[in-house]
Amino acid sequence: MAKRVSRRQVLIGGLGVAGAVAATVPARPASARSTTVAVSAADLPWPHARAIVAETVVPSFPPVTFDVTAFGAKNDGTTDNTAAFRRAIEVCNAAGGGTVLVPPGTYLTGAIRLRSNVNLRLAGATLMFSGDESRYPVVLTRYEGIECMNRSPMIYAYGERNIALTGDGTLDAAATSSWNKGSDRAWLETQVSKPPQQRVVPGSGHAMRSAFVEPYHCRNVLIQGVTLRNSMFWQIHPTLCRNVTVDGVSTDPSTAHNNTDGCDPESCDHVVIRNCDLGAHDDNVAIKSGRDADGRRVDVPCQNIVVFGCQMNGNWGAITCGSEQTGGIRNVYAYRNALVGATKFALYVKSNTQRGGFSQNINLDSFSGTVNRAYAYVTMTYNGQTGSYPPAFGPFTITNSSSSSAPRVFDVSGLPSDHVRGFAVSNCDFNGVADPSNAFNHVDGVVFNDVKINGRTVQP
Repeated sequence: MAKRVSRRQVLIGGLGVAGAVAATVPARPASARSTTVAVSAADLPWPHARAIVAETVVPSFPPVTFDVTAFGAKNDGTTDNTAAFRRAIEVCNAAGGGTVLVPPGTYLTGAIRLRSNVNLRLAGATLMFSGDESRYPVVLTRYEGIECMNRSPMIYAYGERNIALTGDGTLDAAATSSWNKGSDRAWLETQVSKPPQQRVVPGSGHAMRSAFVEPYHCRNVLIQGVTLRNSMFWQIHPTLCRNVTVDGVSTDPSTAHNNTDGCDPESCDHVVIRNCDLGAHDDNVAIKSGRDADGRRVDVPCQNIVVFGCQMNGNWGAITCGSEQTGGIRNVYAYRNALVGATKFALYVKSNTQRGGFSQNINLDSFSGTVNRAYAYVTMTYNGQTGSYPPAFGPFTITNSSSSSAPRVFDVSGLPSDHVRGFAVSNCDFNGVADPSNAFNHVDGVVFNDVKINGRTVQP
């Protein structure tokens, strides 16, 4: 059973929030790559954010180890270890749980399905995922906010409790490029009148990519220390989960493939993303909750998300809400994250009247770096799609943040009949701004307090 430390227990025990985290989240491996200084949950400036971290249940496991080599796994880089990994995980699960250990070496494998109470730990190992599509069974997944049956992600779990992917190893999906391709969401949108189990992608004549690591309908999930390389699509995609911790993870910043978001929690509750090196050829953290009609059918928000101490090396949004936000997004806290590379927006919020949904109580503090479009971009007209579901945006806050270069700082727009409700900025210093004017259209409650652009204090 996962160890849970309630906020009340923490305060009674005198540990404080930092003590709660230390008691529940194992130290990340020393080799976990990060160029940022580790940030503690005790540093978070919002009491609600500290409470979310303290309440987020982190799994723990019996002190029993199952070495995959004892189940026939070979670290020669050529033997297909799919069956050996499956046997090790199933035996561990049947025994009541523990750690499935992958010793150093290179292991070729197909999809790996985690089971309850299993910690898959890579001890310096590299998992090379196979280019044989038959090694990836058809499972329930969500493609760009629409549920369907598609080929399994490389690491997948469904309906499990207390699961983990940990260690200082590497997961490499380069070989999956032979089958992991396609983006035919338009066809999938024609299938939404059917139950998800009848929206079967393989064999339909259409193709949509599979995510890299995807726990689905799971509780108490830990992803820690590992490095992801050569993803074809979204890299870490917890979906309809509760209590997810992503700690000290490195994702792939290469531009070899599009839409490789670093971490996309979708319709989840209580997610902590901490001290990670998030690379992406798209958004760094993209918070989602379903798309259009299918999103309204599922109708589960993504909420209580805390992101801190991360390096953001993706070329779109550092913190993005949407565009798949039909179920809504609320209570997002992002603290002391550094932007590197060609990040377009520190905050990117996007929906339209076809998608609907809401983004409410979104907070950034102590962000730094450069942006190459606008520091914050909020739009209700994303992709020009229209319908009868006006989104509800606001409030947003940005505090104690800075940039050394930006074409513009704020570009925030609601609709004439659907205003953004609240946008507050305080103690911020933006330099190297090409256009110091800000665009606020149909936004109520814009407040600036000690905001400087190119050295001059400004008002909205």
